[in-house]
Amino acid sequence: MLSQLAQRQPDTPVVPGLARLVAQIRPDDAGDFVQATSNLRALTYLLSRHDHYRAGLRRALIDLLGSTRQVQLYTDTGTLSNETFSQALRRRIGERVLPPARSPSHLADQFGVIFCQREDYRWVGALSPEVWQEFWQALCWEEEAVAAANPTRLQLLEAVQVLTARITAIGLEPELVRTYPEIERFESPFLHLSAEALRYVESARSAMVDEQQPDEDDRQVLVLLEQCEEVIVRLRKASANRGVSVSLTYHVTRLQQHIRRVRDLLALLHPQRSPARDDTLFRLLAELVRADNRRYSLRDVFASNTELLARQVTEHAGRHGEHYIAENRSQWVAMGKAAMGAGVIVGFMALLKLLIATLHLPLIWEAVAFGLNYALGFMLVHVLHFTIATKQPAMTAARIAAAIHEGGGKANMAELAELVVKVMRTQFVAILGNVLLAIPVAWAIAECWQQLSGTPVIDRDKAAHLLHDLDPVSSLALFHAAIAGVYLFLSGLIAGYYDNKAIYRQIPQRLAALPWLNRLLGEARTRRFGHYVEHNLGGLAGNFYFGMFLGVTGTIGFLLGLPLDIRHITFSSAYLSYAAVTYDYALPLPLVLWSLGGIMLIGMVNLLVSFSLALWVALRSRKLRGSDALPLLPAVAKRFLRGPRDFFFPPAEKVRDDASASR
Repeated sequence: MLSQLAQRQPDTPVVPGLARLVAQIRPDDAGDFVQATSNLRALTYLLSRHDHYRAGLRRALIDLLGSTRQVQLYTDTGTLSNETFSQALRRRIGERVLPPARSPSHLADQFGVIFCQREDYRWVGALSPEVWQEFWQALCWEEEAVAAANPTRLQLLEAVQVLTARITAIGLEPELVRTYPEIERFESPFLHLSAEALRYVESARSAMVDEQQPDEDDRQVLVLLEQCEEVIVRLRKASANRGVSVSLTYHVTRLQQHIRRVRDLLALLHPQRSPARDDTLFRLLAELVRADNRRYSLRDVFASNTELLARQVTEHAGRHGEHYIAENRSQWVAMGKAAMGAGVIVGFMALLKLLIATLHLPLIWEAVAFGLNYALGFMLVHVLHFTIATKQPAMTAARIAAAIHEGGGKANMAELAELVVKVMRTQFVAILGNVLLAIPVAWAIAECWQQLSGTPVIDRDKAAHLLHDLDPVSSLALFHAAIAGVYLFLSGLIAGYYDNKAIYRQIPQRLAALPWLNRLLGEARTRRFGHYVEHNLGGLAGNFYFGMFLGVTGTIGFLLGLPLDIRHITFSSAYLSYAAVTYDYALPLPLVLWSLGGIMLIGMVNLLVSFSLALWVALRSRKLRGSDALPLLPAVAKRFLRGPRDFFFPPAEKVRDDASASR
């Protein structure tokens, strides 16, 4: 292939030859980094030993750069375009179905022809800078005239000008200004960046024409870029108090990408530095290859644009999670009482669910009735400050992820294990409170109903069906419990989303300013109502959606012919009581024990699924991996061996002992 490039005629297209050369370097498996390194080193060896190979490849690269428009590659590839999140999604979907034509006059399009395999970015990015340095040195660029680099240098300068103009425009977007008003109050670096970049570009162009001109100085541009990055940091901090949206995240992500690209281009343009002196050139190459290979990826759009929103949602969930962690015995007892209150309400919710089923409503109306029963019941639990045990994992997972993040992914595992101990014993008392009250309350309701009406709440067929649904082996109880776990996780995200929405959209302030509401309630009550909405909108919305999810799943499964349904530990406990009363307590002991075991397994699956999903999202929102939480497992196991009782009951408080000792 090198010999063909060396013998290439000036009017012969260069891209096919370069594509074949890359194909020879490309490993058989994109993940085989050893083979990729070996192949590139073999090419480096040939170039260092054969002058005509070296000259042919060098001339091919120069002809490619000289005959194509390069600016688009530097400004657009690997950076988000000036479009909304939804427009970006629609465009990528359209391009996946019908890819756009590649222009022979644009380097960005021809770049994708050279690196044409979808996973080329893996081996290109895995090659070490040292290997790239050896390849670059083997090309012996000093043998070429300096003027050969001028076309590329001019287009790099133009790319800097385009990118800085975009940074200025994005930095003054109304949404950014509203979130961080200080951008307008003080002298904005975004306003000066474009003008300073223009001065730098003109100076650089003059230096290329007149060698007597002093070298261009990019220090002021770099200072302004640094100030822009400081504004982004402050804007992110401000969003914690003022909320965030997908649109705001999109603007912030675009700013970061453009600033990073300008820094890379300035490093390549530095007059005192070879383009390959550091790894900037090779890192940029890997970034461009990845961007082109994944130009149709929908996952990348979601990942890059929802990161800040996911972080904000999980942060709100994490703040709620603080209330679900009992730090001492008094808080542990209070959590148990709150769970008992929820158990009482669930006993009545289970009754309504069974009564609605006896009405045999049309399917859609039955699903709505089931959903509203769950939703309004859960919202009542929230309003009365009670707690449903299975709601806790989605909240506490964000708190654990935050603890890992505070240690940079290497948190103090002993302290983190203590946090897990507190979470688990709080979860234990919450489940205990829910179940211990749901069972007797449901039993009391069933007995009273039977005494007053002369018939049980449900007939024996329905009771047998309820008992079968508790069987973890012969029914799909655990699968249905996993579905409920997914809904628990989603309800946690929804709660965080609406908490963020209340702040970002300034819903409390807008409510307080409503004239008709002030006339109806009075100013003081309206302000209190707005304050309540600010702190409870997420909880109410999460509980409402969770209830509707639970209510409609069975109907959707029936309509689709799929075995979809839900199992929730607290409701399953109540159903056992209703079934026992219907059978007049004539249930075999093994069946009762087996049903209790099924209830326990249902609860475990509820908790495990919701906690795992919530922890995964919380880690990803902080740019951590699942492996960052793995060291926690042995730390928790060691803590359990040292004090298993602490996982269920808090240690005795020593406040009084310490106070008496100080006297």
